[in-house]
Amino acid sequence: MARSSRRALFVVVLFLVTCGFLGILFAQKNPASAPGGDSDIRESLHQFTQVYDLVEQNYAEPVNADKAIYDGAIPGMLHVLDPHSNFFDPKAYSLLKEDQRGKYYGVGMTVGPRNNKVIVIAPFVGTPAYKAGIRPGDIIVAVDGKPTDNMSTADVADLLKGPKGTTVHITILREGAEKPLDFAVVRDEIPRYSVDLHFLIKPGIGYMHISGFNETTEHEVADALEGMGDLKGLVLDLRQNPGGLLNEGVGVADKFLHKGQLIVSHHGRNSPEKRYTAAHGNGGKDYPLVVLVNRGTASAAEIVAGSIQDHDRGLIAGETTFGKGLVQTVYPVSENTGLTLTTAKYYTPSGRLIQRDYSNVSLYEYYFNRENEENSAGHEVKLTDSGRPVYGGGGITPDVKIDPIKSNHFQDTLLQHYAFFNFAKHYIVVHHPNKNFEVDDAIMQEFHRFLDEEKVPYTEADLVQNAEWVRDNIRSEVFVDAFGQEEGLKIKAETDPEIIKALELLPQAKQLAENARRVVAERSSNPLNR
Repeated sequence: MARSSRRALFVVVLFLVTCGFLGILFAQKNPASAPGGDSDIRESLHQFTQVYDLVEQNYAEPVNADKAIYDGAIPGMLHVLDPHSNFFDPKAYSLLKEDQRGKYYGVGMTVGPRNNKVIVIAPFVGTPAYKAGIRPGDIIVAVDGKPTDNMSTADVADLLKGPKGTTVHITILREGAEKPLDFAVVRDEIPRYSVDLHFLIKPGIGYMHISGFNETTEHEVADALEGMGDLKGLVLDLRQNPGGLLNEGVGVADKFLHKGQLIVSHHGRNSPEKRYTAAHGNGGKDYPLVVLVNRGTASAAEIVAGSIQDHDRGLIAGETTFGKGLVQTVYPVSENTGLTLTTAKYYTPSGRLIQRDYSNVSLYEYYFNRENEENSAGHEVKLTDSGRPVYGGGGITPDVKIDPIKSNHFQDTLLQHYAFFNFAKHYIVVHHPNKNFEVDDAIMQEFHRFLDEEKVPYTEADLVQNAEWVRDNIRSEVFVDAFGQEEGLKIKAETDPEIIKALELLPQAKQLAENARRVVAERSSNPLNR
């Protein structure tokens, strides 16, 4: 048997033994759950090795052991259990740990595919790439002398990462430059911020977007709230937040609730109930709060939204969330691989299980095909602190539904051609915009000419009907190029229809919280009125 095959087989056998050992431990606490005990485990291992040996010896083509084990046998077994238990090969496991730490070592920039090239989307302010003078729109043609012609974005990103203090040589093509530019950039620790945008969107009104929950999220949220000063209202944006570390979600919820209020509880077959309460509380800062959610809001983000909703602390607005109420524990296996195994289910303060039904559906249907779901759940009905009905079993149902704006064919065409990105890259070579930059008629005419030169199809009617959308996108991309990614994101936030609607809902959020406090106070003073 080849070395790779022996190594992969060792991993899977160790993995199965580990899972079997866990099963024995579970069975000791619940004997009815494992009728065969360790003899069944030995027989299963024997059958697996027999099948694997037959496949390796007799399959029509040579068997890639790592692919068969890492991409096939182990994930297949886990996905029979539930959609969220997963196995991570060495590369994926390294990325998982990197995401959780909230930092990595590299040069500090976002890269992505544009015009069949790998291009700098934006360097992060203050990082080695930013200090070196690398700009949005720069084409990365080589890293340490290796041409990037046939590389994916992930491949290029991997080359840019490396130990702190080491030097990476990046060769760039830049619009307006006569020849390639060479940069010697010294790698450093790069923070992976989960609070990727926060600012006062109106006087006294804050806006904050949390992209995920890693080891630094609670601290980042605390700093962002302090930096925005004495708030009179806040829009907390959790759209497309896939979750992350449970303790960080609990820490973030703590910032908005009262000390002692329940945030979430969880329990499983082998784990007693554990309850998480607000350890510090918001210190009496009960400003109006609107939480924006959508179908991409999941896991720890649903814990935050669910606790705020159940305690009537704020108004949840947007779409019904993803519906992930399973707790995964990370287990290192061997050979730098790891396993996330579902060990418990979590419940919001009112007792809702948020997990969506995953029986009798494929993984694709579970993650991507949700068009025919009945989001109100029709499952369990619970009550908030003030007695409002809330629904479990299918994600967090918003208090106010906001349908996402669907793009039209013209808008899709411009985005597919990277029209705004390419125009902004071209524009700042000739012009030097300041922060008072606005898209006037002259710039719109210049954009029209640019579309013609790039052979992007459009009609005059398209441009008239989508004029405001076009202006907003031009301004946002120019700000990214001229002043950094955060400034461009601010422009997008200020013109986002869902955020504008959330701002309009702040008075309703205030009324909701005040009414809840009144109802709870009346119940406390007269328990017989329950």
